[in-house]
Amino acid sequence: MGPPSRFPEDRYLVALRKICLALPEVDERINHGMPTFGVTSRTAFVNLHEHPKDGRPTLWFKAAPGVQAELVDQEPERFFIPPYLGPSGWVGLRLDVELDWSEVAEIVEAAWRLVATKRAIKTFEG
Repeated sequence: MGPPSRFPEDRYLVALRKICLALPEVDERINHGMPTFGVTSRTAFVNLHEHPKDGRPTLWFKAAPGVQAELVDQEPERFFIPPYLGPSGWVGLRLDVELDWSEVAEIVEAAWRLVATKRAIKTFEG
């Protein structure tokens, strides 16, 4: 399981947990001390992080090809290329800015769809 999360039960984790765990076949785990959500027995699709430069809360998420460049180019005050996972197309979202949690839910769902099983997606679409 690893070390405890650097994010105690704060508002970001509570809100993110509600969004992620509403999706089929998702589990929560700690990865490098950060709360991470992934499809059970599969790869992660989102996690909470502290911004590498100043410690601000951020959400890192898996993105489809081309999405990273588009988001970072259009809104560099909100989106950034995270270290380590950035070369794989992941995107960082600052959480300490004016935040629309319905937008976060859309981002999370899109990231989840990139790793979810066909069965899970079919269940979700119901």
